[in-house]
Amino acid sequence: MTILQTRRRFLMSAASVAALGGLSTLLPAVARPAWAAPPLRLAVERRVLEVMGKPASVFGIRQPDGTSGLVLNPGQRFLVDLANRAGEDAVIHWHGMTPPYAQDGVADANRPLIRDGASQSYDFEPRPGTHWMHSHHGLQEQRLMAAPLIVRTAEDRRADVQEVTVLLHDFTFKDPAEVLAGLTGGTMKHGGMDHGGGHGSGHGGHGSGHGGAMPMMDHSTMKGMGGMTMAAMDLNDVEYDAYLANDRTLDDPEVVRVERGGRVRLRLINGATSTAFHIDLGALDGTVVAADGNPVQPVTGRRFGMVMGQRLDILVQLPAGGGTFPVLAQREGERQRTGIVLATPGAAVGRTAGLADGATGPVDLSLERRLAALDPLAPRPTDAAFTIRLTGGMAPYVWTIDDRPFGEHRPLTVRKGQRVTVTMVNESPMAHPMHLHGQHFQVTALNGTALAGAVRDTVLVPMDGSATIAFDADNPGRWPLHCHNLLHMATGMMTELVCDQTI
Repeated sequence: MTILQTRRRFLMSAASVAALGGLSTLLPAVARPAWAAPPLRLAVERRVLEVMGKPASVFGIRQPDGTSGLVLNPGQRFLVDLANRAGEDAVIHWHGMTPPYAQDGVADANRPLIRDGASQSYDFEPRPGTHWMHSHHGLQEQRLMAAPLIVRTAEDRRADVQEVTVLLHDFTFKDPAEVLAGLTGGTMKHGGMDHGGGHGSGHGGHGSGHGGAMPMMDHSTMKGMGGMTMAAMDLNDVEYDAYLANDRTLDDPEVVRVERGGRVRLRLINGATSTAFHIDLGALDGTVVAADGNPVQPVTGRRFGMVMGQRLDILVQLPAGGGTFPVLAQREGERQRTGIVLATPGAAVGRTAGLADGATGPVDLSLERRLAALDPLAPRPTDAAFTIRLTGGMAPYVWTIDDRPFGEHRPLTVRKGQRVTVTMVNESPMAHPMHLHGQHFQVTALNGTALAGAVRDTVLVPMDGSATIAFDADNPGRWPLHCHNLLHMATGMMTELVCDQTI
């Protein structure tokens, strides 16, 4: 089945979404009373970013003053007018928000793309915490169509803590379509990128660079890629040109001035397309206080794993004597790293190498097992339980759910108000960060072992492992459930949770 056929089939089936209360009537604008506060303005636009001394054409999501993304104050509504000046159609997903279905930022039969030159309005109650925004169309996210989305609480305002937000990304000078073609051999039989649109065009920037797909290999051989074992290769699909923290590499990192003896709340966002990171605080002890924007019981340490789509809020106490403190993110299975530098007044900032002394192992569930929600789900019986299998592989490069790509299997169907559990069993040769739109869930089991884990929206399902999540389906709509490795989602690893009172 071709991409076009798959999408046509989806669009025909998605016509039934009109039964969800005529949600298409909410588009293209959100009605506002005349006395309402003026909306914040965001624009999706092109920009030129210098990476390792070379210019690259990328995207940005910025306010009129050039600020990337949004920071909302306690009690402030998500009241936004988004203008598309990208030169191509786009749609922005508010990752971590739980808005009404029509405002989620995913294109389908009832939610069109934002055409180039057009605008879209949004108005909903935001969810507090560290979140982000990114394209959910084509491969635009790989070209840095992403930005932070921070919703502060009254407690944040009262705390004597400096806030530092860090958005991590992986970067290639190549056209992302060329990278994906290198993985699929130039033939992609299935499409899972978005509900109603295509993969999008776009050029990765100037210069050829070296970023691109790792060559496909015979799984009967044990080594390739200059001695890299197959186990290491299965951690990462793509060799990127650079790894960015707030758009910068460690050749020229962002230096944040902090107070001697002060406290800093690091709001860390893994916005990478297909790279998991180990967060390394170096000489500082850190305390994780939130995961995916939701408060957790404090967990202390100096190294923490983060997969794509996840966020961690980490409190660090700076020593009274001051100094310079790199906050690093090292790619799993590799030596490459990026990061920022915290520096107290007068402290000299030396160079931090972009390569660590040694490679890391994979990001695993060691942190996830330690996390416990401060506000867990109330105990109640399960009304609807599902088990899905994460399937597919490297050769051919197709990633699926229950051996079928998006559009070729039935969605998970629930009624509003039901307690739902979903167990995701990974039968594929790679780990997958699984993200659910429209709901936040509690992690209730890992590899078959029950726990009262964190409330979040993205969870790692390791190779040969499983994760069970639970939530109360309180938000009607068609909600994507997908791998947040963009290239895995692009080749089919996505399904839907359909929630409606009348189903």
